[in-house]
Amino acid sequence: MTDSNGPKDTPEQPAAAAEPVVSKPYVMPDDPEPNAAEAIAKELAETRDKMLRTLAEMENLRKRTTREVADARTYGVTSFARDVLEIADNLQRALDAVPAEARDNADAGLKALIEGVQLTERSLLSALEKNGVKKFDPTGQKFDPNFQQAMYEIPDETVPAGTVLQVVQAGFMIGERVLRPALVGVSKGGAKAAPASSGNGAA
Repeated sequence: MTDSNGPKDTPEQPAAAAEPVVSKPYVMPDDPEPNAAEAIAKELAETRDKMLRTLAEMENLRKRTTREVADARTYGVTSFARDVLEIADNLQRALDAVPAEARDNADAGLKALIEGVQLTERSLLSALEKNGVKKFDPTGQKFDPNFQQAMYEIPDETVPAGTVLQVVQAGFMIGERVLRPALVGVSKGGAKAAPASSGNGAA
């Protein structure tokens, strides 16, 4: 008689059967397309060309921006300077209104007034020059319509025709541009003037 509580002999369970290993089929890579190397080379050349064009455009933009900034610094005061020229003209008219004889015989008070006006005019012209505005006087030079405006002709055979003999109103330059042309009287009747190398007469 066996003990009902004792261990019972149980048959061993067979080990689970391992799944068979199936190797994946080898897939051949796609064959390269015909002329693939030429296509890649063409695409590379196009990309390089686009890059060079972009770099060139960026350099042009940099140069243009630099030029515009420089122009703004030089010519930004053009409108203001043109208005200030009227003050310079009025000061000059005030000085011209006093005859030379009256200046020589003027009393101390009048002389002081004249000197004050002259000092104010010089200070104004100096301030304009610091901002790139320069006065020029083309007297004796060949008339140049780019820098002067002829108001009348003066018969004078002692000088070549087309020579500036009188300046009615001084001209002004700002940078390399004409802010205001000089108003001048030009000679006629003499020999033809030789070509001038520079017609602005800027001081």
